[in-house]
Amino acid sequence: MNPQHQFSAAEQASFYELVSLRRDCRHFKRGGEVEPAQLQRILQAAYQSPSVGLMQPWRLLRIADASLRAALALCVECERQATAAAVGPRSDEFLRLKVEGITDCAEVLALVLAPDDGTVFGRRTLAAEMALASVGCMVQNLWLAARVENLGLGWVSMFEPAEVGTLLRLPAGALALGLLCIGPVDEFYGAPMLALEGWRYARPLEEMIHTDYWPEALKKEADHHGN
Repeated sequence: MNPQHQFSAAEQASFYELVSLRRDCRHFKRGGEVEPAQLQRILQAAYQSPSVGLMQPWRLLRIADASLRAALALCVECERQATAAAVGPRSDEFLRLKVEGITDCAEVLALVLAPDDGTVFGRRTLAAEMALASVGCMVQNLWLAARVENLGLGWVSMFEPAEVGTLLRLPAGALALGLLCIGPVDEFYGAPMLALEGWRYARPLEEMIHTDYWPEALKKEADHHGN
């Protein structure tokens, strides 16, 4: 592609539609497959993601061993039960939610934050935070690529990182951040699943974007001057 490529109105509209239709999927077709060429395209998109200082702090482990996948699913189930206890009055409601698709999806990729390589550029004051931000950028690329391939992707983070790290034989300094479930789905949710289930709703855009200063601080100042 020409690096100076200018996107047409149709291409722009397609991109914004893609973003609006991305979903965190939990329900997968059992026995579904991801074609090798599809997986390679998705991974290439992930590889092209931005990262602070070009540090690329992420690694993906493709889980091919069925017994390892089952062990990872058990880790998630243990944390699901612990989370149910922690949410108190909403425990029963929480347990009705489907929080993972590890046993049903076609592919599981373990998402790992690699041991710190000492990158200073862009992260001298926010070293850990910028590494995590870079991982998030990669997953968003992966998510969008999966969606444009008409595949579902779900990011499962409900587990004890140390337990998963032991199962994956991670080195010191590495951190398991997710189990990414990928595969065909019967349908994509019409809205985020947690909203459809009545668990939580997204805040409107106008509550998220402000100008110059933290809005509550401005309100306090206004109230103070009003007195």
